[in-house]
Amino acid sequence: MKELRIGLIGCAGRGTLADHANLPGKARVVAGADRYPEQRQMFLDRYREKYRTEPAVYTDYREMIDKEQLDGVVIASPDFLHEEHAVYALGHRVPVYLEKPIAIAIDSADRILEAAYAGRTKLVIGHNMRYMAFVRKMKEIIDAGTIGEVRAVWCRHFVSYGGDAYFRDWHARKAYSNSLLLQKGAHDIDVIHFLAGSRTVRVNGMGNLSVYDKLPRRPAGEERIREGIASVWKTDHWPPLEQKELYPVIEVEDVNMINMQLANGVMASYEQCFYTPDTCRNYTVIGTRGRLENYGDYSPKSDIQIWTRRTDNFRLEGDITCRVDASDGSHGGADPLIIESFIDALHGVYDVWSTPQAARYSVAAGCCGADSIRSGGMPENVPALPDYLENWDFARAEEKK
Repeated sequence: MKELRIGLIGCAGRGTLADHANLPGKARVVAGADRYPEQRQMFLDRYREKYRTEPAVYTDYREMIDKEQLDGVVIASPDFLHEEHAVYALGHRVPVYLEKPIAIAIDSADRILEAAYAGRTKLVIGHNMRYMAFVRKMKEIIDAGTIGEVRAVWCRHFVSYGGDAYFRDWHARKAYSNSLLLQKGAHDIDVIHFLAGSRTVRVNGMGNLSVYDKLPRRPAGEERIREGIASVWKTDHWPPLEQKELYPVIEVEDVNMINMQLANGVMASYEQCFYTPDTCRNYTVIGTRGRLENYGDYSPKSDIQIWTRRTDNFRLEGDITCRVDASDGSHGGADPLIIESFIDALHGVYDVWSTPQAARYSVAAGCCGADSIRSGGMPENVPALPDYLENWDFARAEEKK
């Protein structure tokens, strides 16, 4: 087995994800590209200390792709750069692992799929929640028929660190993120689609900017936090109205609610709030013979409660309880699993649980939801992909069998 040469675009933040591509005998990270010198240095220092290697570093990702004879590239750059970086790599026949969201606009996502299709080049999108143990268990319960045919899915997403993670940096601007229905919501919309076995065809929503627009901001020209978001991510940043030094321009909503109609008739709703005291994703799936709900997500464990008999009162515990422990590794063990599935696909072994089509449909639902919110809640139809992209296996770079 050839040891693959892997590159990284975007060395900070989620760029640490590429560490999981260092799999002796299978793959190793040989180069990283980042426009900021301090982030290149952090990447280099980490690899020297952790792996005793000396990866090449580049300011220009194009130079890295042109010079390094890469077998694959992990793209972990800011969301608004995904299209530029992915299309260049795919255009040079370099297989791509692209962090979610695939893009911040529907046409941008479609151009990425078109580039992979045109070049017959492998593409995997980082929807790692499909690899989380509690999501896999919920899907297993649904597929076993325990709650009957799924007819409704609800998700509530509480985000305690919203002020630190999304309103101190570029995420706060529509031009860079569009909406947090993409940055955070793309995960949850994808899981809703996954559990329901379908995709959104129509959406409407409501939301607003209700807290973070009232708080002190950094002066114009001080957009970057040079030490990185981790340096200002603190649990004592509470309550939200006492936070300071937010991003100079704040435009995106800090609370969003969307309703979705799926192609198979399932009705779904998604709510997210970025100033809660706690953090959790809570999914409720209702079928024709029962319902299930998770208490806790991937850290450190979660309980899945299943109700399968009628009682005319509230019961906190279901008739069946499934306890799910997180696996080792970041994001409940999902990060190492999804990166290894990308590396395996490059070696011709295919066990990829997320598809670029699914990634595109989660972003499309989020984009249309944001458009609905910003147009007074008017329903929006979610455009479908053309058949040739719908029927393409992007992990294998061939027609679906």
